[in-house]
Amino acid sequence: MEKTLENTALVLIDIQNDYFPGGRFELDRSDAAAAQARAALDFFRERNLPVIHVQHISLQPGATFFLPKTAGAEIHPQVAPRPGEAVVLKHFPNSFRETDLQERLRASGVKHLVVSGMMTLMCVDATVRAAADLGYSVTVLHDACAARALEFNGQAVPAPQVHAAFLAALGFAYAKVVSTGEFLAQAGR
Repeated sequence: MEKTLENTALVLIDIQNDYFPGGRFELDRSDAAAAQARAALDFFRERNLPVIHVQHISLQPGATFFLPKTAGAEIHPQVAPRPGEAVVLKHFPNSFRETDLQERLRASGVKHLVVSGMMTLMCVDATVRAAADLGYSVTVLHDACAARALEFNGQAVPAPQVHAAFLAALGFAYAKVVSTGEFLAQAGR
């Protein structure tokens, strides 16, 4: 797989402080997901492969998290960008919408995205679907993503079930869904 990594970029979506314990919108297993995202990040950094951090800043009236100029909106220290690593600012779930992500990927010759991030059910889902529609092949690192419980029509849906359902849908038609360990083993770590 090492050979195929030449046109591959790691995209870290919204791994920001508000999603962690004590944040304004805590997710289930955010710490564990960030640790796996860090393992992928270290792998890409060691090989000088492209890394793109995506940071959501909420501009919508009434937003309660990822507010501009707050500590909660900052990228979590575990995966903080290094000088020279791209940071794409976004204001919508889809990381391609009204951002320069597509231009950055094209300029680097990227054809395959390895995705980790938060929330599985929102920004990861929207970005992976958009990437596939734009012609990218996509791998999602399922244990490097985190979700949150939902409710639908009076029925509570626990976070692990939300996470699994969204990943199952992405794996059905939009992406290869693997663990970080599987990806690293296949990529030759």
